[in-house]
Amino acid sequence: MANDILTSALIQSMARNFSVQDLMRSVEMLKESNQVASIEPLYATWVQHNQDNPLFYAILFNYSVVLSDCAKLELARECLERAIAASPDFMPAYINLGRVYERLGNEAMAVIQWSAALAKMAACDGQIVGYKTTTLNQSARTLETANQDEAAESMLRQSLELDSHQREVGQHFVALRQRQGEWPVIQPSERVSHDSLMQAISPLSIAALTDDPLLQLALAWHYNKSDVGTPRGAVTAWPNARVNSSRCRVGYLSSDLREHAVGYLMTEVFALHDRTEVEVFAYYCGPPARDPLHEHFKLTVEHWLDISQLDDDEAAERMQADGIQILIDLNGYTREARLQLVAMRRAPVIVNWLGFPGTMGSPYHHYLVADEWIIPQEHELYYSERVLRLPCYQPSSRNRVVATRPMQRAEVGLPDDAMVYCCFNGMHKISRFTFERWLMILAQVPGSVLWLLGSTESANERLRQYAVQRGLSSDRLIFAEKLANPYHLARYSLADLFLDTTPYGAHTTASDSLWMGVPVLTLSGRSFASRVCGSLVRSAGIGEFVCESAQEFVERAVAFGNDPQSLLPYRERLRTNRGSCTLFDMPLLVHKLEQLYRQMWTDFQAGQLPRPQLTNLDVCLELGSQVNHEALEVQTILDYHAWWRQMLAERNRFRPIDIGQRLSLLGPLEVG
Repeated sequence: MANDILTSALIQSMARNFSVQDLMRSVEMLKESNQVASIEPLYATWVQHNQDNPLFYAILFNYSVVLSDCAKLELARECLERAIAASPDFMPAYINLGRVYERLGNEAMAVIQWSAALAKMAACDGQIVGYKTTTLNQSARTLETANQDEAAESMLRQSLELDSHQREVGQHFVALRQRQGEWPVIQPSERVSHDSLMQAISPLSIAALTDDPLLQLALAWHYNKSDVGTPRGAVTAWPNARVNSSRCRVGYLSSDLREHAVGYLMTEVFALHDRTEVEVFAYYCGPPARDPLHEHFKLTVEHWLDISQLDDDEAAERMQADGIQILIDLNGYTREARLQLVAMRRAPVIVNWLGFPGTMGSPYHHYLVADEWIIPQEHELYYSERVLRLPCYQPSSRNRVVATRPMQRAEVGLPDDAMVYCCFNGMHKISRFTFERWLMILAQVPGSVLWLLGSTESANERLRQYAVQRGLSSDRLIFAEKLANPYHLARYSLADLFLDTTPYGAHTTASDSLWMGVPVLTLSGRSFASRVCGSLVRSAGIGEFVCESAQEFVERAVAFGNDPQSLLPYRERLRTNRGSCTLFDMPLLVHKLEQLYRQMWTDFQAGQLPRPQLTNLDVCLELGSQVNHEALEVQTILDYHAWWRQMLAERNRFRPIDIGQRLSLLGPLEVG
């Protein structure tokens, strides 16, 4: 039947009276009969014999899409160039031609195509707005990949000015400003409001913007509802998972089981699982990888499946067939996550751990794994999941490869006789409040320098000029170039003290510093991301380096800077305790993790699986988004609950609130 359709259509397409409508009907019939591979020769024949058709350019465009899907990129490029020649004002052809050039590895030509389209769209009417925003967004993405952040930001700003409701564009715009150290990060304009940017920001970016855990919860809920949405095919019965087994079947879903921060942290976990207690499945959803760490995971996990080439339905069916009882989401709201897949609930118990430093605010993540410091009991109202705790939340690798050649300060541009503060956190974690505290410390410790992980040259220069404006010489800031991990680890020992960022503190970088014997001074706030470093420092045995106020942070850093010798006992303690402290006790962590898994499965079998608490979060989002978090450092508010009660009471006077369980935990609220 399908072959008959193709043969007939091929013959007719050679005739001038075989219209575009006839062609499209034949294409649809081939799709319905599952003969997708037959569509390409049909287009090729029609194009060969109907070049004078007024819609020739449109058919060339459609043909190029088919060729692109088959990875025949050179043929797709030729089709699109012919389409542009036939109809120079047909904007989709420029957009797709840029995409094809990008896939061919020619980013420069991709940007040229998109720039040509933008030039043609200078006079923008309603019909062409969609084309122009798409072109701007594609150009920005390519420029961002090439670390041309300022140009990318300009493209995104123009796109938002045309359509301020593009949530993904708003997310990238804010993230780019954070990555460049541009303050204020939230920069509204006449057509783009402060509130719209705040409500478009990603859950990962908000963690670096403000230590406001109620707003972070509300934003995670909003992101899940708006950007993840309701998936197809969610299930509420798991027959394979219910099959009795002597072992608990646990699936780890991650895009980062490779040379990535999360990959380094997970290095030992799979091999340490007790295979008489736990049957471990790893579902890899990241980019193609062949690095040694990726290969290590494939060898040490019991069941490995690369699902990166499977769609969500196929991957979900595989998980359900495997009888996964507990699914560990190691991505959360991070790049390359498969949240639609998680939302399909192909395991009865779903856990948020390690990949995302905060609550998911989702209706299907039942548990969050933390520890006593990161989430004290009185902070549980900031989380939608039920909190379960390890001795220390973060795993680590005791098999770090460190370059053995001793490094000297001079070879990395550091002065030999100065107090060297360092921070190797990414630029996006450096808030204005954090940077100003660092400058206060440098000002009070003569000759001291701050050693930072380098970003783009324009971002580095922005920080230098900020320091100059505050009365400090720009050479007090020294930027470290990126090195392979063994050499990066080795250079930690050249620093005297690691200064943490807030509200998004050091995580993997803190573990690395402590492993290398360099103390980390941190300031714990209320939110998850702001308390991880405090947990690591305490678990390494130097809990006195966790500060409770910004003033204490500055005073302690200054005192150490003016007496660097006072740090030596702590450096020795870190080196001595490295083999016995909780932070690096991976057998203990995995054993306790398995106990949590057994508790989760027992809860499910007893019908006591927790239900995520998602009430009143629209109100929290509304109020938290209105605050100028870059003028007010929420972390310094002594009575956080009183501050929120005041905002709620003010709103309640105009629009009464149905106080739910979560908001009632903030304390008494006047209800109109």
